[in-house]
Amino acid sequence: MAGDRVALITGAARGQGAAIAARLIQDGFCVAACDLLVGDLEQTVERLGPDRALAVELDVTSEEQWASAVAAVVDRFGALTALVNNAGVLHRASLSEETPAGFEGSWRVNCLGPFLGIQASLPHLREAEGAAIVNTCSTGAIRPFPNHSAYGSSKWALRGLTQVAAVELAPAGIRVNAVFPGPVETPMLDPTTQSRLAATALMGRIGTPMEIADAVAFLVSEHATFITGSELTVDGGQSLQIG
Repeated sequence: MAGDRVALITGAARGQGAAIAARLIQDGFCVAACDLLVGDLEQTVERLGPDRALAVELDVTSEEQWASAVAAVVDRFGALTALVNNAGVLHRASLSEETPAGFEGSWRVNCLGPFLGIQASLPHLREAEGAAIVNTCSTGAIRPFPNHSAYGSSKWALRGLTQVAAVELAPAGIRVNAVFPGPVETPMLDPTTQSRLAATALMGRIGTPMEIADAVAFLVSEHATFITGSELTVDGGQSLQIG
């Protein structure tokens, strides 16, 4: 399948990441669906179709596993043309109750992971035509939410990393953008939280995984070839609300 568009997607076992994988396959990509949830990941790839999807176990905080994952993707599909850093963890605690381990754990997944992914993918993205990186940020990197010091600060850092990477990689023809989802119907939010957020949402509901996937698909597509360093907010107006 050399020459195909090939995307590596993290956090792809379920929810938003699985939707991104399905959406990119619709657009003709081959996808490497990466996650630590191996059982869910294998089921997702089975639904996607093993001919165009590959399940890869990946801890995004491990430099060694990133190297192995990228090598597996290139070995299977012959190239890597897009990287979607979607994996993330949501950890809530007040400032007084947060722990160093909890704080650092969020940063390792939400910011270090994307950095390691970019670094591991770069040799192949430099060789690709129309190469693109999309990082999943959050409305928590636009406005502050109480009890989100670890999550919010890590997503602000990812926002900065996206901008630096966009500037640094533009001369190589690699576009780097970010999506900023608001609350979405995924396992990251329990049903009670989903209901609470929907009740106060401007549009009367929270987002669906495919609505985020559509935004990612646009940013990696030929329709966005002059877009880099962009921040696409997909939040149903959450960031417009006060309080």
